Amino acid sequence: MSTRPNIRRTAIAFVAGLGFTMFSVFKMSSRIPLLQTGRLRPENLGQNAIAIIRNLFFTFFVFGVLIFTFIAATYQPEDPLFHPSTEITTFLSSTLNATFRSDDTIFKTGEDFMAANQTAFADFINVTDVDEGDEGVTAAIPNHVCEVDKSINCKDQELFHVMMKAAIEQFKDIHFYRFGKPVRGLDDSSCHMAWRFRPKEGKRAAFYKDYRNFTIARSDNCSLDVAQIGEYRSGVNAKRRKKNHKPGFEKKHKKKGKHPVSLPTLGETVNDSLPVVESEASFAQGRYLVYNGGQDRCKSMSHYLWSFMCALGEAQYLNRTLVMDLTICLASIYTSSRQDEEGKDFRFYFDFEHLKESASVLDSSQFAFDWNRWHRKNGLKTHLVEDYRTTPMMLSGVEDTLVTRKFGSGEHSYWYRVCEGKTESVVQRPWHLVWKSKRLMDIVSAVASRLNWDFDSVHIERGEKAANKELWPNLDADTSPEPLLSKLTGKIDDGRNLYIATNEPDTSFFDPLKEKYSTHFLDEYKDLWDEKSEWYTETTKLNNGVPVEFDGYMKISVDTEVFLRGKTQIETFNDLTNDCKDGINTCTSSAI
Repeated sequence: MSTRPNIRRTAIAFVAGLGFTMFSVFKMSSRIPLLQTGRLRPENLGQNAIAIIRNLFFTFFVFGVLIFTFIAATYQPEDPLFHPSTEITTFLSSTLNATFRSDDTIFKTGEDFMAANQTAFADFINVTDVDEGDEGVTAAIPNHVCEVDKSINCKDQELFHVMMKAAIEQFKDIHFYRFGKPVRGLDDSSCHMAWRFRPKEGKRAAFYKDYRNFTIARSDNCSLDVAQIGEYRSGVNAKRRKKNHKPGFEKKHKKKGKHPVSLPTLGETVNDSLPVVESEASFAQGRYLVYNGGQDRCKSMSHYLWSFMCALGEAQYLNRTLVMDLTICLASIYTSSRQDEEGKDFRFYFDFEHLKESASVLDSSQFAFDWNRWHRKNGLKTHLVEDYRTTPMMLSGVEDTLVTRKFGSGEHSYWYRVCEGKTESVVQRPWHLVWKSKRLMDIVSAVASRLNWDFDSVHIERGEKAANKELWPNLDADTSPEPLLSKLTGKIDDGRNLYIATNEPDTSFFDPLKEKYSTHFLDEYKDLWDEKSEWYTETTKLNNGVPVEFDGYMKISVDTEVFLRGKTQIETFNDLTNDCKDGINTCTSSAI
């Protein structure tokens, strides 16, 4: 709000008050007996004293009116935009403008909005649950000749119980929620078994899948025991598509509908094939929304998601299928070439399987093919919208098959503009529909599993911010090894596994921390995305045989998620330095 009207009103009020005061004082002076000629006589002193006192009070009153008028004219109450209510805070924090600041942080997705204390995590399998109703799983086989060298039968129910108990007793930092039926391993003395689990102190709302090799030993009296359990996901024969699971073992719930919430399960085979319209008739009956053009490409991933979620929210509001371009332009801040790179697949970064199962979406290439061969034949019409100020509410009555929003160039060419203003209270961005790529999250769970889910983590942000002393005057010194050791003492016990998530390229910079901790960095686990890895094989296949680079955004995403799985988590800002995350004088009570 401009201050000029306030200044104008103040001046007018002041002049008016001053004029009124001068006029009042002039009138009083003409009435004060002592100031009138010939009235200063002894016999009139008592009467004149009363008159003087009366007029002095009147003068003070007039001056009081003047001061009150001046204060009232110049006072400005606190601007609610600077001391906002909860509603205004929400509005301002969600309505971003076109000047997104490029950074290397990870934007929140659906998993970040899930509470970690879901009731789905309450019932896990204990050793006593396995033993319930069982008369001893390692008892010798009666009335039979013991054949020590006989091949192991992995389908044996008793052996199943032995393997479950061994897993629960060995992995004490995780909770088990389901065991799959064992299958034959690599030889006659091994079995493979899968299970669903989550860490006991997990702060992320997700389940994980592991499958391991069990080496089985048979004693002289033919009782069975587990001699050894292999490394993470060593039991490849137990890997099975989640919808084709054979009955296994899981805790029976007294109440039905115990786990109503949809949660990510990491470790399953990913099915992110593109959806296809069943027939010409179903295509003609559908209603579609497409966003074309605009200036949202090659921006930071946070910008891309903010705009994409607006389009997805409008499609849901209009009860239409969103026609989406699955190719992403990766901004130069994430690429090794430091150039914007087109042609990145949405499925490299986000869980398309969950999206297509939870919302109505189609790939733009497939849609264009179907539209070109069927729209004239079926008389399908398009409704073109070229002004972002045409709100979704205005389009709710449109019956045409396709609504196309066309964006040009300039400050109004960003998709998210559609969701600003009045629309924001009507169209909600469906964050729960977009999860991080399961393939990337599998790398996260592999790293955590190699650390036995028993580690602490610290996020150390340096890079360009540490070099910019004008905006971050203390960051460089606060994140140097000696101050770090001092600040971590008392927060993390000596000898602990410490995962360091950082943008510092030279990890040897943190070597002094090895005096107290067993330090770990993301680059130690390159085998999880190199040419021999499952991630490399699957993304290459997804990319039509062309190998996919494990780019900067993927590394930041994995690094951040591993950090969030630490038992104790120490952040750079607030925990390690008093500098503000976005530069000097930008700290807020909620800033992290």
